[in-house]
Amino acid sequence: MGTSSVWSSVVLLVTVLIGSGQALYSSGDDVIALTEGNFDRLVVKSDEVWVVEFYAPFCGHCRNLVPEYKKAATALKGVIKVGGVNCEEEQGLCGQHGVRGYPTIKIFGANKRSPVDYTGQRTAKDIAEGALAEAKKKIKNVLGGGSSGGGSSDSGSGSDDVVELTDANFDKLVLNSDDVWLVEFFAPWCGHCKNLAPQWAKAATELKGKVKLGALDATVHTIKAQQYGVQGYPTIKYFPGGSKDKDSVREYDGGRTASDIVTWALEKYSENIPAPEIVQLTSEKVSKETCQEKPLCVVSVLPHILDCDAACRNNYLAILAKMGDKYKNKHWGWLWSEGGAQPEVEATLDIGGFGYPAMAVVNLKKMKYSLLRGSFSESGINEFLRDLSYGRGHTAPVKGAELPKIHTVEPWDGKDGQLPEEEEIDLSDVDLDEKDEL
Repeated sequence: MGTSSVWSSVVLLVTVLIGSGQALYSSGDDVIALTEGNFDRLVVKSDEVWVVEFYAPFCGHCRNLVPEYKKAATALKGVIKVGGVNCEEEQGLCGQHGVRGYPTIKIFGANKRSPVDYTGQRTAKDIAEGALAEAKKKIKNVLGGGSSGGGSSDSGSGSDDVVELTDANFDKLVLNSDDVWLVEFFAPWCGHCKNLAPQWAKAATELKGKVKLGALDATVHTIKAQQYGVQGYPTIKYFPGGSKDKDSVREYDGGRTASDIVTWALEKYSENIPAPEIVQLTSEKVSKETCQEKPLCVVSVLPHILDCDAACRNNYLAILAKMGDKYKNKHWGWLWSEGGAQPEVEATLDIGGFGYPAMAVVNLKKMKYSLLRGSFSESGINEFLRDLSYGRGHTAPVKGAELPKIHTVEPWDGKDGQLPEEEEIDLSDVDLDEKDEL
């Protein structure tokens, strides 16, 4: 058994803290247990405002939150519903809502398809106040009050999620941020702008936390309107994430419904997510940094450099990089090793039994893995990973419910392998004609 292996640490942590993975809340609490089977019916399709905690039983912060969360649930009883999702048991549901850490609290208010991430203090009082604030927004939207979409009080969209942009704040909020933006340049008297306003506001709410939607009155803030060549209303411009300038702008060419705007924006947003690095498994530290917090870890074992030269290996790494980019929205970890460098890992995951290259995908929390049995090619790996992403495919428990020691090895230098030099034997002192006599 590996001494300080991260794999073993994960197993030990899970075993000690949660045993069989029981939930943090019981049926006697005011926190309602939510599952994939009842979530849509109770939360999404209901008219009630919901506060939902996505947690993992092994998470220390989640366990610390329990008394405050239960207190908030009791205080809000009869006013706002409070629920909890055990992500260890409901991975699909948590993945669907983009949960990447624990605990994650979301408030399902006016738009159930785009919940608000709660980022306040983790006290009963603050959680309750956050929930009540979202309930107030819902009431405000129904009554038609609130700030207007498209930056115009005449458009009547009733959304607080459209950011009002001006000549003074445009560079700071848009150009100098790392966020992805869609910006509408409008005129208050424009009929098409008025028709777009409620759709724009709805899209802004659905895209909250991913893509920011702004609106600039081009009849008042003429400097930015002229800078971006606005000649008609409404004009919508796209600004990608990361470093940007006025040349980064692109024309929006999608439809004018909220659904069209959201679909178009999410496609652009996914393009801005960086592809994961395909990391060589050289130490336990590397494995921990790459995979410990990820939902799945893709482990590839490539042929030895003497069996597959640098060009050959780089070809395999290019395939892995392409697959990593394709599935980057899954937030998986990606590791590779040279055949024979990590023998215990290979033996535990049954990698290498059919030769190299080989691949296995490991779920560290459930201690299960799935082995690639098709070809180590773009199409073969894609089919394998696609099935896993849909919850299909054959899985097996990790042997002994623990993963083995990881050896510290030198990283590949990118060069072809070299056969070890044979030691020359000095025969100068040997008389090959000398014979032994009896």
